[in-house]
Amino acid sequence: MTTVSRGPREPIGPDRLPGLSALSGHWDELIGHDGRPRGAARGLVQRLADMGITELRERQDRAEIDILAMGITFTVYSDGRGIDRAWPFDVIPRVIAAAEWRRVRAGLVQRLAALNMFIDDVYNERRVIADGVFPAELLDESVNFRPECVGVRPRFGVWAHVCGSDLVRGADGAMYVLEDNLRVPSGVSYMLENRLMSKRAFGDLFARQSVQPVDDYPERLERMLESLAPEGRTSPNVVVLTPGVYNSAYFEHCFLARRMGVPLVEGRDLMVDDHDRVFMRTLGGRERVDVIYRRVDDAFLDPEVFRPDSVLGVPGLMRAWRAGNVGIANAPGAGVADDKVVYAWVPDLIRYYLGEDPLIASVPTWRCMYDDERRHVIENIERLVVKPANESGGYGLLIGDRATRAELDAAVAAIEADPRNWVAQPILSLSTVPTLAGDGIAPRHVDLRPFILSGEDHYVTNGGLTRVALREGSLIVNSSQGGGSKDTWVVERPAALR
Repeated sequence: MTTVSRGPREPIGPDRLPGLSALSGHWDELIGHDGRPRGAARGLVQRLADMGITELRERQDRAEIDILAMGITFTVYSDGRGIDRAWPFDVIPRVIAAAEWRRVRAGLVQRLAALNMFIDDVYNERRVIADGVFPAELLDESVNFRPECVGVRPRFGVWAHVCGSDLVRGADGAMYVLEDNLRVPSGVSYMLENRLMSKRAFGDLFARQSVQPVDDYPERLERMLESLAPEGRTSPNVVVLTPGVYNSAYFEHCFLARRMGVPLVEGRDLMVDDHDRVFMRTLGGRERVDVIYRRVDDAFLDPEVFRPDSVLGVPGLMRAWRAGNVGIANAPGAGVADDKVVYAWVPDLIRYYLGEDPLIASVPTWRCMYDDERRHVIENIERLVVKPANESGGYGLLIGDRATRAELDAAVAAIEADPRNWVAQPILSLSTVPTLAGDGIAPRHVDLRPFILSGEDHYVTNGGLTRVALREGSLIVNSSQGGGSKDTWVVERPAALR
């Protein structure tokens, strides 16, 4: 078994931490292929070795008790029960060097700048289509393009104010953007709660090395939201609009409203008057609402414009937004860029709008809407990941080398029936992080969701939500599919090994 070195001559024996090693053929975030800790992770690896598996397991148990006591939950609907579950957290964090994260941050800011320019363009001048960079038919067939948003100019030209871009690291050690989540991305509350759990488990390391903070996110979010208020509203009122207690992310809606100190409302709590202004019903009377951080999907946002049977939204809300009397984040229609087919064009969009090469690469993507690319996907489906264009949470995804013949045939039939709705990507050798498993530690695959705020300027979280596939060999990290999570440390100055 590979061992991890405390220094050039003193290895950490497997009797202390069985399983603390890199998985052959994969990049491990803590352990190099030579068995030594990566530079930014040296302090953590040393501390893990000093603890040993018994103490580490005790700290995991304490973290799980804290999660239950604090009511940190999420909801899974796929099993038909729709019950709240304790948030799955693994106490061993992921570590990223600050120098690398600065490059990633710059790449994410670049990406969101181009995506917002694209969204603004397709709802207005459509230069990107006229110049032959983006196909008009792709837009016409997009389920997330909202004709009701044509001609709107949100403040700062920003439509996607909150984005959660999913990053993966390949076997070559490079970071790639796997997808962009621009509609109602979730998970930031769990990133913040994970940090609290991690500080309790490794408080001594936080005192000895520079782990960059994440707890300023609610303040940054509130500041960005306030900047979206209509002109002349000097003390804007902000609310968080939730679908209600049965939504899978309701914990997060409550968490963010509480941390920002703003009301958490449902659609029935709001009204639009005859002057297209939004008001909140309170016991003391009506109060003007200037900005809505909506966690309700477009289709349910305004029954006058979208689904008439929606009881989650606010009648007249789109009128108020179009009139400039209320700011909405994310803006209705932003989901036009939250499409796995559109994703394939993002490198071209960066070059077109910014005149720059992408700072972070996208994963190669085959678009089944094109005959030659569709043939490649069908002929090589056993070696590809096949995804529907507009699903989330890992639903509808097929991993070719783990699918049955019947599942592969069903995927081919679905692709041929609706080519526009499908893309495929290579099966990546996702990086791993040592994770508590059974009686020891074992490498498990991870991805990373940092959160990007866009308004007058940009803000990127230090690291983000690391999601981990808890089942051995699994590549599915979504909590709705049995995945878990870890804290993510961006380390400027690692603690010295003793």
